[in-house]
Amino acid sequence: MPPVINISDEDIRYAETILLPAGKLFDEERRTYIRNMETIDLQAVPGSGKTTVLLAKLLILETKLPFEDGSGILVISHTNSAIDEIRFKIQKHCPKLFSYPNFIGTIQGFVDEFLAKPCFQLMFKKKIVRIDNEIYFEIVEKFIGRNLGGFTTQEQKNARYFLFGTDNLYSFRFQNRKGVSTLVGSLNSKELKIVKPKRGRDYVDFTTEEKNRIREWLIKFKYNIMQKAGILHFDDAYFLAENYITSKPLIKTLLQKRFAYVFADEMQDMDVHQYNLLETIFFAGNDSLSNYQRIGDKNQSIFNGDAKIETYWMDRPVVLLLTGSQRMSAAIANVVKQFALVRPNGFDIVGLGSGSIKPHLIKYSTSTIGNVIPLFLTKIKELATTPGNESLQEKIISVNSEGKRKYPIKVLAWNTIWKSIEEKQDDSKVRLIDYYNTFCKEEHKLLIDHNCLDSYLSFYDKRNRTLNFIRKNILNAIIKILRLENISEADERSFTRKGLLDCIDKMDENGKSGLYDDFKLKLYCWSMDLAKGIKKEVHESIVQYIPDLLSLFNKRISACHEFLNSKDDAKEKEEKEEKQYEEIAKGNKFCLEGFEAEITTVHAAKGQTHCATLYLESCYYNYHESERLSSQFLGAPFNDHKTRHKESTKMIYVGMSRPTDFLCLAIHDARYNEFLSKINLEKWQLLEA
Repeated sequence: MPPVINISDEDIRYAETILLPAGKLFDEERRTYIRNMETIDLQAVPGSGKTTVLLAKLLILETKLPFEDGSGILVISHTNSAIDEIRFKIQKHCPKLFSYPNFIGTIQGFVDEFLAKPCFQLMFKKKIVRIDNEIYFEIVEKFIGRNLGGFTTQEQKNARYFLFGTDNLYSFRFQNRKGVSTLVGSLNSKELKIVKPKRGRDYVDFTTEEKNRIREWLIKFKYNIMQKAGILHFDDAYFLAENYITSKPLIKTLLQKRFAYVFADEMQDMDVHQYNLLETIFFAGNDSLSNYQRIGDKNQSIFNGDAKIETYWMDRPVVLLLTGSQRMSAAIANVVKQFALVRPNGFDIVGLGSGSIKPHLIKYSTSTIGNVIPLFLTKIKELATTPGNESLQEKIISVNSEGKRKYPIKVLAWNTIWKSIEEKQDDSKVRLIDYYNTFCKEEHKLLIDHNCLDSYLSFYDKRNRTLNFIRKNILNAIIKILRLENISEADERSFTRKGLLDCIDKMDENGKSGLYDDFKLKLYCWSMDLAKGIKKEVHESIVQYIPDLLSLFNKRISACHEFLNSKDDAKEKEEKEEKQYEEIAKGNKFCLEGFEAEITTVHAAKGQTHCATLYLESCYYNYHESERLSSQFLGAPFNDHKTRHKESTKMIYVGMSRPTDFLCLAIHDARYNEFLSKINLEKWQLLEA
């Protein structure tokens, strides 16, 4: 059993001094959770500070470490940003918590480290080279042209014809189904159906025998990528993890002994395979050595694709609630809570925020839809100068240490653009682009794999001021060169950064004296010069060095010539991209007399806090939120089993729970007249665009 932890009032006071503003204390609802060290669920409403109470518990546990039995603490969240927030807020206070035997990281990081990597080594007697989607796609392209032993030429053609014709080349996966390794179209989807792509008038499907051989080829192809290249897609890690704990059930016991206390934050964002894996290891039918706490809000599960968290997240016997929202005012909370899909016993949303402004509803017509956002900002300006709205006034001008708005003004919609003219059937059906026709959906993504050396030397995270990150980028470029020239380790796997360094070190030991030190010195000098902005000289120096490097493997420059010498207009591209991102950001903002609103999506705004939020209804599968959820807008709790209605209520719940002071909703007047004409005007203020 886990070591017994008793949390005192003095312990809680210690956490309060670090996490809360002066004079603020945790209420009894939060103290109840902080004290509880059993296997429970914590369901927390938006703005309730669930991460803060978890941090309080972790700060207190730091004072109890190390445990006498040598066990540790596991903290898992779904995203790197959530883990970064934990590190930022408490790492300096918790040196023991952020070291062995504890682990704080993403669910992917946990699976990779403790399950996928050891399973891979057990299966193939080798280490994984890389778990990365982009590199995996590159290796797939490299391997797809290779013939596999044991198959005829026609069978190989059939398999490739199927993959390319059905767009399954990059997406098909292994997944365990009832203990059997099964090919699926994508993770958590149906079993992969082998069917001949339909082309031409004389179409004839593959025979049963041909389909069986295609399936066998796909299995061998997938295993070949794993074994030969050592490259995995992120999804593959979960397949290996399931194999590992199935074939070696002792692993579960060892992990339970390693981690006495397990905390899974943002549990509602876990997909079904992640949820099941954690349950299998740390709950084990309520027969676990670990105490496992799941923290989240089922009503905010909007990142799970077709998986519905409420159908597989089964409550523990003990479910603690955080019903008090520090973010929302009472007026906003009373509206939002009607849209909650999941309502455990005792569910409520109590608005504890200081705002007092009633939610507003903007009616617009097809001809006045362009006035909605300007009217929203005009109303904010009016409210911000009205006596009694000091809370809104303070938040509008509040900035953080970086000079950015702590409580921004945002305009949200669920669905953004129309994919075709035909998709929009009439003018009354709207999406975000109809309210704001300059909206751009582009997003910035930092790549780790590039098409030329110049890009590797240009596109790295400039915010990271250590040479280590630059050094990694240079090494990644050199490894890409080796891949292009088909230079691999002795076991035919692509080099890793460490593998390359080890290989050169071994060459040094075998007679090429000074080789290793010379290579490390070059890396250091290149990194220093690149940090100083001397990119041209670094590029020339690396190009000059590559023939010497390739000669160590008895190779000459061949396939990598274009990679080395193509400039790819890196500087121009970098400046162009930065300009595009600035234009996108600028284009997705609306300014009016000193007030600025960012135009974005509900998904992008999840987890954020705004001082004012405008929710724009949008068309999804031919209907809008006001059509599916009219009863909730009129004050009735959600009680519907239709799939699209459930999806709609989650979006409204997440989107409308962002603001502290001012919530506004925009609805077409035709839908207002048909569905919401009886809305309670004691709770809502009506505006017309």
